[in-house]
Amino acid sequence: MRSAPWSRVLLVAFVLALGGCGGEPPPPRSEAPSPSASSAAARATGSTTQPSPGTPSARATSASAPSVAASPGALPSASAAPPPVLDLARHPSLLGDDGKPLGQTDDVPSATSPAFLRRMELLWSAIQANDPALATEAVFFPKVAYAQVKDIEKPEADWKSRLVRAFERNVRGYHKKLGDRPEACRFVGVEIDEKRVKVMARGKEGNKLPYHRVTRSKIKWLDADGKERTFELTSLIAWRGEWFVVHLDGFK
Repeated sequence: MRSAPWSRVLLVAFVLALGGCGGEPPPPRSEAPSPSASSAAARATGSTTQPSPGTPSARATSASAPSVAASPGALPSASAAPPPVLDLARHPSLLGDDGKPLGQTDDVPSATSPAFLRRMELLWSAIQANDPALATEAVFFPKVAYAQVKDIEKPEADWKSRLVRAFERNVRGYHKKLGDRPEACRFVGVEIDEKRVKVMARGKEGNKLPYHRVTRSKIKWLDADGKERTFELTSLIAWRGEWFVVHLDGFK
């Protein structure tokens, strides 16, 4: 094979040299700082690097943080105390620290106390569900109080066999009056006529202790068609400043 003339070789080398001189040099390659270098820089400046959204650590932090809903224009107050939780099933205020029943007080009962309003909601739930047990322990006049009030033999037995049975019967009777769609009925509230509130003195109705009593109050509710109706709350008796049901529908 014949070798290329030296003139041709020199020409090709000259053209290649011109092409290389006309291009831009590649940008310098930047090296990412090592983890130890980043940590050192963060410690020096006092800053920390936050994970970007979408990274595993960011998703874990978002999922584990509790969500707090605030009403528009309102800021949570650090000093605001949550409402008290009422343990209505056990009536903790009826017993002293030693476990013995507390006595009656002269406190005037309120128809707007949180405990009373909660009792009335429980009473409505019992009527709507046709389940007196939902309300008996919390709504009905307490047995430990009845034992102190009534000057009769075996008041606890009378409380259970006569009064509670009548209450359970009345709850079921009111449930039937809700109609074919009890779940569509709605509780509105309780109406108490303050003029009917009386103090029953010692010795009346076989009582050993005085108490406040109010009769012919009303449970207000809406039927399935939205019409307002009422049930009678025949008699409420106060114990230690709180109203309790003792006769729901009649005195029998």
